[in-house]
Amino acid sequence: MDQIQHTHVDARGVKLHIAEIGTGSSVVLFLHGFPEIWYSWRYQMIAIADAGYRAIAPDFRGYGLSEHHPEPEKASFNDFVVDTIAILDYFHIDKAFLIGKDFGSWPVYLLSLLHPTRILGVVSLGVPFFVPRPQRYRDLPEGFYISRWKEPGRAEADFRRFDVKTVWRNIYILFSRSEIPVAEKDKEIMDLVDPSNPLPAWLNDEDFTIYAKAYENSGFSSPMRVPYKRLPEEFTIENPKVEVPVLLIVGGKDYFLKFPSIEDYVTSGKVRDYVADLEIEFLPYGTHFMQEQFPDRVNQAIINFLDRHVGSST
Repeated sequence: MDQIQHTHVDARGVKLHIAEIGTGSSVVLFLHGFPEIWYSWRYQMIAIADAGYRAIAPDFRGYGLSEHHPEPEKASFNDFVVDTIAILDYFHIDKAFLIGKDFGSWPVYLLSLLHPTRILGVVSLGVPFFVPRPQRYRDLPEGFYISRWKEPGRAEADFRRFDVKTVWRNIYILFSRSEIPVAEKDKEIMDLVDPSNPLPAWLNDEDFTIYAKAYENSGFSSPMRVPYKRLPEEFTIENPKVEVPVLLIVGGKDYFLKFPSIEDYVTSGKVRDYVADLEIEFLPYGTHFMQEQFPDRVNQAIINFLDRHVGSST
């Protein structure tokens, strides 16, 4: 990983940590999810740089080595959208490909809707574009992890029982499974992981140390604020249609596929009502962390997509 360079960019008064590699004229910007940082894209960044592209991956504000939002109670997905444009402007990049996963796919889609002239194409791991509905998860059990984490103070009390390394480890193990994390009524989310459960085989000790140190630096409150703590944001875009090319890579073992209506939405083709130019790649055994689990397959799918569409940058 020594060939990956690091710097900081000022985005509206917040210093964002940036990792980058490659000197190609076509730029690919990676946006991570939770509980991740730029490092979750390490394999993809090196692979696309070797394929002739330039890779840039920030830590979102509040994550890793980036500064926190100066007014945490006002943090929103729009911050990630505006920060991404600020990164492109800082590096004098007119257009770029965007790659996102988990909640990082949402600002990727928003950018393609709000700033289509800046976006060459989109790759999303696991998350299709859909119009937000505030009550989307109302039929899930009370112990559904997102519902629990939205409760003021509940995640904090749960996490305080353990050190940062253990909390991060437990979340990663939970999200690596194919089942939606749901706690019993008298249990907490951290109780879903037995201390004897190992990390997935694709994550080594060095990887774990890097992630743990990042969250020891940031804590969990700031990273969780936007995807889990914020009030639902009103979606005001009328008749949304993603016009840029999109590659959706779906993992058959990704627990998100079991969220209400998601699998049917993808397999039935309903997602194409909102995405004009959509390719779908299916990894039968891919989990929520498919880019770390099967890096070669994910890398090849991304590079094939980039190569097919890079001509639109000229």
